Amino acid sequence: MPVPGVVGFGALNMDKITLVDKIPSADEEGFVLSVECHPGGSAANTIVGLSRLGVRTGYIGRVGNDPEGSAMLKDLESEGVETRGIFLCQGRSGVGLSFVDKRGQRALLIDPGVNDTISYRDLDWAYLRDFDLLHMTSFVCKSTDLSLQTQLALARDKDIPLSLDPGQLYAERGLQLLRPIVERCTVVLPNQRELRLMTGLGPVEGAKKLLGIGAKAVAVKMGLKGCYVTDGTTKEKVPAYGGRGVDTTGAGDAFNAGSIFGILAGMDLAECGGIGAKVAWFCVQKVGARAGLPTKRQLDELADRR
Repeated sequence: MPVPGVVGFGALNMDKITLVDKIPSADEEGFVLSVECHPGGSAANTIVGLSRLGVRTGYIGRVGNDPEGSAMLKDLESEGVETRGIFLCQGRSGVGLSFVDKRGQRALLIDPGVNDTISYRDLDWAYLRDFDLLHMTSFVCKSTDLSLQTQLALARDKDIPLSLDPGQLYAERGLQLLRPIVERCTVVLPNQRELRLMTGLGPVEGAKKLLGIGAKAVAVKMGLKGCYVTDGTTKEKVPAYGGRGVDTTGAGDAFNAGSIFGILAGMDLAECGGIGAKVAWFCVQKVGARAGLPTKRQLDELADRR
């Protein structure tokens, strides 16, 4: 039986993570403890998480012809991700500036660079058809909506199973814009705040609204409170695994990887949420979105210890 495959479609960013004594408000000052650089981008983090769990993976994105772009491509290739769908072009690669305090909380600024410039005609349909699920995340859309419009056109025109983590950037635009994607989703993976931005509702009623549009399942991420998962029949709150970590960067992306892995493996929805919680717990034990992502063996060993 062929190994299921997932292809990501989202921004590729070099994460420049600054550890600070505190995240200052307006007119406040703080100091820097250390600075690290790690390849990132929400969909890319999830795809790397899936690859480490043994899932066949690929990616659609864009990087610039600069050292950051080269480093991101090499990193994905080292993780076993098929990079044929990533376009190299003139310009500056995306950068994410993260500020992380001693409690592991963070503030984030994004410079999208060339991420927002992927057109519909750039896509390789033979490449897309080689995968079983297309996982989408947000683009900044700073100077153009081109990459977002490409995602929407893809959702409307092609019969490819989808998953979506809207992120705050897309959630703020409202559910009506995202409807063509949501109605075709195998699973929608917002956090609690994003769901409220999209629907004006809390986890239970907001998830119900997404199901009413056509999503087959919804997993609402609620941080240390766990997650709420539903497909209309299953309606269950799944607890978080463990406590606070050292850095929450990429925790939601890691949850997505574990949840999608569970769906591909045919697990029930509550079990998928539990796997997502465990992968997220691994992630937050180290600085950066990917350093702590577990292998399938590590995940199995954790289950054996419980």
